[in-house]
Amino acid sequence: MTESVGNRPYAIPLRVCTDQYVNGEGGRYQANFPEVVGPAPTMTRLARQFDGFSRLAQHPRNQLEGTAMMNIRLVGEQIGVEVSGIDVKTMSDADFAKIYQAWIDHNILVVKGQDLTIPDFLVYSRRFGIVNPHPSKSTRHPDYPDITMLGVGKFDSKGQLNEAIYRRGAEGWHTDGAYDEVPFKATQLYALAIPDTGGDTLFASGYAAYEALPQKLKERLDGVIGGFTYGGRRKNQALLNPEDRDWQPVFHPIVRTHRESGRKSLYFDPGKIVYFQGMSDAENEDLIKELTGYMIQPAGEYRHKWAVGDIVIWDNRCSYHKAAGDYPPDQDRIHWRVSIKDWEEAGKMAAE
Repeated sequence: MTESVGNRPYAIPLRVCTDQYVNGEGGRYQANFPEVVGPAPTMTRLARQFDGFSRLAQHPRNQLEGTAMMNIRLVGEQIGVEVSGIDVKTMSDADFAKIYQAWIDHNILVVKGQDLTIPDFLVYSRRFGIVNPHPSKSTRHPDYPDITMLGVGKFDSKGQLNEAIYRRGAEGWHTDGAYDEVPFKATQLYALAIPDTGGDTLFASGYAAYEALPQKLKERLDGVIGGFTYGGRRKNQALLNPEDRDWQPVFHPIVRTHRESGRKSLYFDPGKIVYFQGMSDAENEDLIKELTGYMIQPAGEYRHKWAVGDIVIWDNRCSYHKAAGDYPPDQDRIHWRVSIKDWEEAGKMAAE
């Protein structure tokens, strides 16, 4: 299977957990990684296979042709910008400043056609902030714990689909890291394998959600503090090790003023919120339901259709997202993921 960039085809991996081959120009050639079959492949074995795939993606046959001119274009009505014509490994500080500002202005940044190793991806990610390991230890890369492996190991030793891995991120609209005292500034993904159909990621603007609130509700929310945990009221903690499931609420304002844009957003996650300070159980339930209804505004949405080599970063301070969770389970949807915190917010917390 091939897709094209301009007039040049490039390889898309086919079932990289079960096949030793990928398509290249002029025929097929064997990948330099072992076939992963048999009972209960370990995370180490799977992760190293995808290190091999990353090297394969850098084969001359699969190199994407860029241009000497960086191009930034809007891909959603209010949110989402796409950048092409750059190599993030060699990008200048001046060019990074341009795409960083475009990201601040439009919440979601897509960089097309990148060929990266894990160290390359980490170096680029650290230009945005402090990279922290995700609490789900079982899905961390064994050699690079700052990297989460998304979509790897979704079948158990009996061949049964692990829904927690397959549908990760598809449970509902959410923001990442609200359960942390220093919530995640951003989440960034790099696409290694994409299914033939489905597998999109949907995004929505927290700014648009706030602007859609009736004035009386805006006034009511002024100063309201929410308590958040990993898994929220339903304790959805299947991806955590048993010893890591005792989470105590952390507290954040529900109306958040973005440190860099200065704009107000609705900082809310129905899957992580536990309660609002000073409210009864009935008041909590009513307000959670009411705010959930305002989260997604059509003009503030963007749907990303992935291609291999895409890097997508979203701003958790002012955005919601969810995975579509609709791709064929026998095909692969593999990403490297990092969680990024803000230098200034982390510094303030450390100083307290």
